[in-house]
Amino acid sequence: MENDAGMLSHLRQLRDSKLLKALGPGILVACAAVGGSHLVWSTRAGAQYGWSLVGLVLLANLLKYPFFLYGQRYTAATGESLLAGYYRHGRSYLAIFLLINILTGTINVAGVAMLSAALLGGYGLIPLSVPHLTVAMLLGCALLLLLGSYRLLDTLAKWIICLLGIGTIAAVFFAWQHQSPLAAGFVPPSPWEWSTLAFLVMLLGWMPAPVDLSAWSSLWIFSREQQTGHFATVRETSIDFYLGYVSAVVLAVVFLALGKLVLFGSGEAFSASGIAFSQQLVSLYTATIGEWSRPLILTMAFITMFSTTITALDGYPRSLAACCALFGNFDARRFKQIHQIWILLTTVSGALIVLSFVANLIQLLSFAAVVSFLTSPVLAYINYRVMNGPNVPQEERPGPLLKLLTWTGLLFFVLMSVGYVYVTFFRIP
Repeated sequence: MENDAGMLSHLRQLRDSKLLKALGPGILVACAAVGGSHLVWSTRAGAQYGWSLVGLVLLANLLKYPFFLYGQRYTAATGESLLAGYYRHGRSYLAIFLLINILTGTINVAGVAMLSAALLGGYGLIPLSVPHLTVAMLLGCALLLLLGSYRLLDTLAKWIICLLGIGTIAAVFFAWQHQSPLAAGFVPPSPWEWSTLAFLVMLLGWMPAPVDLSAWSSLWIFSREQQTGHFATVRETSIDFYLGYVSAVVLAVVFLALGKLVLFGSGEAFSASGIAFSQQLVSLYTATIGEWSRPLILTMAFITMFSTTITALDGYPRSLAACCALFGNFDARRFKQIHQIWILLTTVSGALIVLSFVANLIQLLSFAAVVSFLTSPVLAYINYRVMNGPNVPQEERPGPLLKLLTWTGLLFFVLMSVGYVYVTFFRIP
């Protein structure tokens, strides 16, 4: 009895610990990352190029790591959001972020919502086209956010990451045990050619996520504080960050492995059609686990993309609302109202993009990934400047190793961006 009482006491202490109250923002970023970059680009990288791009995927995660870390660490160290740090260094920095997010936010939300709708259409139960399903998806997510806000996001993210991780690792295990032989005469393509640079930029643009998501985790720290009554310390936010970031990195490699083990050398290619693409994604799992699992896998994939969609539809408007609140010096009540307005505006603009300009899911996702990558150097540099500001305690500023990694990442982003512009606009095929 005494042992049981001691165990219950220990569990209560664990439940009420401040660390558990701090966990959430980093995991939400991982939840947002897994949707587009992992389900789409990591899987395609493995299916098209096998193991060739594992090193590049890991390198991209390593080089983006400092800029995502700065988002949460800055807020924990200073008590203000990363965007407030932008504003502290000059209105122009915040204006740049605002303009980039107005462009990328609508595109990215429309892209992930369209993939969610394509997966929903895979059930064959709703007689609507993918674009119309996407509009319904956006309206449903907007309604949930306006009614449920951060608490709903936080709960969804933790369950989704766990379920998706277990399901995908199990699929890779089975695929490893039942690898199909390569098609006769198959010659492995090389990703290290000028003609493949566009694909590499798309892969890296959302790997593990666009850099602007670093501002989301910073703002979500305040939402988590409102939910739990505890403002996370630097150590606590670091643990939360590493849990989310490492999960995203591991799952990126796992999805690449799934694409390689199931599709590489099979002679099949991913379709640009929304419904067909979603069916192929689901088939990656069912081909190894068994046809009986198709409804379960389709549901898991849909929930994953739905959670990414609802996270993006909260994150982009939240960061845009924060910019407006800083420019206008508005209080928390006005911020909430502006946030709701941006959710509605992003929903409407995303719906218009899907209905008016896009009939091809991969085309939309490709454009969104490229824009995210080309804007990465700008936002990454601003994050670094803010983290080295005079209001940041000396012990929390980047050390020599983190500075080296930061400048290496910036150089890499710039060179890749220049290469993409050259190949796209100046190089003669």
